Amino acid sequence: MNTRRLGADGPLVSRLGLGMAALGRPAYHTLDHGADFPGSRSLEQLRRRSHEVLDAAFEAGIRYLDAARSYGAAEEFVRSWAEARRLTPRDVTIGSKWGYRYVGGWRIQAERHEIKDHSLANLRVQAAETEAALGPYLALYQIHSATADGPVLRDAAVLDTLARLKHRGIRIGVTVTSPAQADAIARALEIERDGVPLFDSIQATWNLLERSAGDRLREAHAEGRLVIVKEPLANGRLTPRGDLAAAGALAEVSRAAGSTPDAVAIAAALANPWADVVLLGATTVDQLRSNVKALRLALSAESLERLGELAEEPARYWAHRATLPWT
Repeated sequence: MNTRRLGADGPLVSRLGLGMAALGRPAYHTLDHGADFPGSRSLEQLRRRSHEVLDAAFEAGIRYLDAARSYGAAEEFVRSWAEARRLTPRDVTIGSKWGYRYVGGWRIQAERHEIKDHSLANLRVQAAETEAALGPYLALYQIHSATADGPVLRDAAVLDTLARLKHRGIRIGVTVTSPAQADAIARALEIERDGVPLFDSIQATWNLLERSAGDRLREAHAEGRLVIVKEPLANGRLTPRGDLAAAGALAEVSRAAGSTPDAVAIAAALANPWADVVLLGATTVDQLRSNVKALRLALSAESLERLGELAEEPARYWAHRATLPWT
């Protein structure tokens, strides 16, 4: 698998990464998430499943792993896996995020699973927790889901604190969300400390349905920021389980390519020359192995144009995403 660097002299990252959102806690809002866990989802069982999927990812060449404080025990799972396999921080690049607190209490039917908190106090607490959990494996620390109208990208105290972490050698990134994620990226690209861009990486949603951040991500890549694409499968909508897999452009291109909808959708994300890393959200080894087949797919210009028919208005896409149940 091809690799790129996180910054001019930073650690290596692979074209595909593995996100831990659906593995580090018992519930998530991916279609039919619960079907992937027919038994109990105890802490130990999820740790075991996470290690199995991480093993398959490493075997496939994946070297970037993406966690967060709000992903339950994801940071602990990743570090315990790396140490059990005797991997060093040079063998795998791990990023994490702050800004949401996990409040689900390890319950599937929790009233709330996470709460956004971009305060300086929470940054200080969560940064200390992440450094304790990941230790020397922490390579990239990101703001979790900044928005154009939110306060975090204008909070000087927060940005100064992140700059101090950067001065210590931890790369700093930002992930964005909402229909106006392109505007949030534009704001992030402007932020500097001591004449140097603060953010080494930009992470945003891009998939066949939601393409609105594409131009800004191209700009970020051109400026030398690492671009990480999240949710390339639209929380399961672009998988065989999704509402677009049986008919229409995705089904037709998948059949013509002799592949599956998930691999085609990921291959479309990889086809963007500005996409440095595309995150997978697999929760089973079979899903992971199906996803990585995207690396062997070379979609034609005609196929990519046909897939362009799937694009939705950002407001519609994000409204639909908000209705997906946590299972």
